[in-house]
Amino acid sequence: MEPTSAQNKFLIPGAILVAALIIGGVLYMRGRIPEKPDSTDGTPTDRVVEPLATDDHILGSPNADIVVFEYSDTECPYCKDFHMTMHRIVDEYGTDGKVAWVYRHFPIAQLHSKAAKEAEATECAAELGGNEKFWTYIDRVFSVTPSNDRLNLAELPKIAADVGLDRAAFETCLNSGKYAEKIEASIQKAIAAIPPEQLGTPYSVMVAKDGRQFPVPGAQRYETLKQVIDTILAGDE
Repeated sequence: MEPTSAQNKFLIPGAILVAALIIGGVLYMRGRIPEKPDSTDGTPTDRVVEPLATDDHILGSPNADIVVFEYSDTECPYCKDFHMTMHRIVDEYGTDGKVAWVYRHFPIAQLHSKAAKEAEATECAAELGGNEKFWTYIDRVFSVTPSNDRLNLAELPKIAADVGLDRAAFETCLNSGKYAEKIEASIQKAIAAIPPEQLGTPYSVMVAKDGRQFPVPGAQRYETLKQVIDTILAGDE
């Protein structure tokens, strides 16, 4: 089947990314949903990466040249590594508005039974302390968790206190389960955005201002991300 002109718009950027991955080398590691068959026919599929929303958690300017939408799981060891890599990217490209980072929840229950509750905890942190505390809290979670469901959930209120949140208010929020539906909705949106053959974490999409999308599957290395970003930015000049 021949790709349509609309599909070609995304195939060309994808080819740029593949070339960059081959040249730069690839750390192609991610947590995968078990028993999910891979696509084998090579046909492009329509994926929906929702635009930036008011309740998204963003680091950097929403008007950045490139916005990286990441779908992540706090108990995924590859996400833990990639989280640090993305901080390095934003530190380098975020101050002058070139790159921003949006974190979206994709806890995979089949792999990590605790990740959904941890995602709820980050939303409670955001409720009590805004976007800044969301990032401070999730950074701390990734810092302390051994990954693969080995974080004691009793640590979540302690982390809240450590980052300067009201522990009692945090516990009330977390125990209420008020953000469970939001996390489930985020999971469904992640499934809609990620191709079936790539369904896992971390999975990211770099979206340029003109709407071009550059998929970034797995925990890519800093050097690889930098090469892709520089390629996109050079094409915009």
